[in-house]
Amino acid sequence: MNILRFLNAGESHGPTLTAVVEGMPAGLAVDMQAMQQAMQRRQQGFGKSARMRMERNRVRISAGVVLGVTTGGPIALHLDNADHSNWIDREVDAMTTPRPGHVDYAAAIKYGYNDLRHGSERSSARETAMRVCAAALCQQLLQQLNIQLGGWVVQVGPLQIDDQQHSYTPKECKQRMQQAANSAFALCNSEHDERVHKAIFACMKQRDTFGGVVEVSAVGVPIGLGSHVQWDRRLDAQLAMAVMSVPAIKGVEVGPALANASKQGTQVHDAFQLQRDGGHIERSSNRAGGIEGGISNGQPVVVRAAMKPISTTLTPQSSVNLATGQPEPTRYQRSDFCAVTRAVPIVEAMVAMVLTDALLHKLGGDSMQEIKQRFSQLPTGNLSDLALHNRPWRMFPATDINPDASSPADKR
Repeated sequence: MNILRFLNAGESHGPTLTAVVEGMPAGLAVDMQAMQQAMQRRQQGFGKSARMRMERNRVRISAGVVLGVTTGGPIALHLDNADHSNWIDREVDAMTTPRPGHVDYAAAIKYGYNDLRHGSERSSARETAMRVCAAALCQQLLQQLNIQLGGWVVQVGPLQIDDQQHSYTPKECKQRMQQAANSAFALCNSEHDERVHKAIFACMKQRDTFGGVVEVSAVGVPIGLGSHVQWDRRLDAQLAMAVMSVPAIKGVEVGPALANASKQGTQVHDAFQLQRDGGHIERSSNRAGGIEGGISNGQPVVVRAAMKPISTTLTPQSSVNLATGQPEPTRYQRSDFCAVTRAVPIVEAMVAMVLTDALLHKLGGDSMQEIKQRFSQLPTGNLSDLALHNRPWRMFPATDINPDASSPADKR
C-alpha cells in the first residue's frame, strides 16, 4: 500500500480540477511560486493549442497547509478552468464519431455513454495539470534531501536529438537539465532548437501531429529504494506504471533499455570499481538507469517515455458515426500539434511521486525533521556499509525443510 496517495477529479471543461494528496509529512515549507512555475512549464512549447494561452492555472490550497507549512494532514488542491465559462448552458452538437487513438469508442462501450464527449472530458490531458501541481510538493520534499530531478526531450517526431552515446553519470544528467532549461523546447541540446521549430512548423502545415521521447533523471537517489522481494514493490515497475499512466505515453524504458537490448552484456552492464582511498564503490557508467533488481543502486535514476503523436489531427481520419452506422470522417477538436515539450514536467511529476513514496516507505517518519535525520543515516555505498562475513555457510539445511530431520551435529 502506498504511503503517498494521490487522487484527482474534474473534467476538461468543468468548473474546477481538484486533487487530494495524502501522506506528505508535516513541516514541509510549501513554495507556491515554485508550484506556479511548474504549472507554467506545462504550458510551454511551440505547437501547443490555443487553450494554453487561455488558462492561467492559479493553484489554491484549501487544506493540509497552515502558514505555508504542511501539517501532515491531507492536502487539498484546486485549479479553476477559465474555459468553463465558455461552455455554461452552451448547446453542443452530439459527438457520435470516434477519433482513432482516443478513448471515445472504448469508453462509450464500457460505460454506456450516450455521447462520446463524456469519455473525452475526463480522459483529456487537462487533468495532468493536477498531477504537476501535486508533484510540485513532492519535488520540494526531494530538494530538501538534495535529490535533483529534471527532464528533457531527446526526440521530436523523426528528429533524434540524442544519440545515446553517454553514460548517465550525475554530471551528465545535471548538464542535460541545464541544457533543457535554456531550450525553448526543453531539448537535451539547445543547439537543435531551430531545427525542431522548423520540423514542427512543417508538420503543422501538413495538418498533422508529432510525438517524441522524453527523458527524466533524478540525481542523488539513495541506495535501497524499492525491493526485489515482490513484483509490485520493484521500483522500476512502479515507475513504469506511473509514467505509462500519462495520456499519450505508450512506451517506458529505464535507462536506454531498447538500445541495450541490441548489445552484448559486456557492453551494457555497469562494472564496479573501488576508490583508491579504499572504501567507496563506484561505477564508470549507468546504463542500468540507476535500478538493479528493482532496487535503486545510488546512480541517477533515468526513465525514458515514448509519446505517440497527438490523436486529434486537422486532417480528417476515417471513422464511423456510431449513431447512424455510416462512414464519416473525424471532426477536428482543438488540440496540440506537438505536446512533447509539455510532457516533460508531467513525466517529471510521475517520477517525483513514485520516488517520494519510495522514500517515505524506506524512511518512515511523520515530520520533515525525522525524515532528514533518517535520510542522513542511509548507507552511501562504502565497503563499511556491508555485512558480508566471508565464511562458508550451509544453504537450505535439512532442518529448515523438515524440522524432524536430524542435523549433522546430531549425527556426531
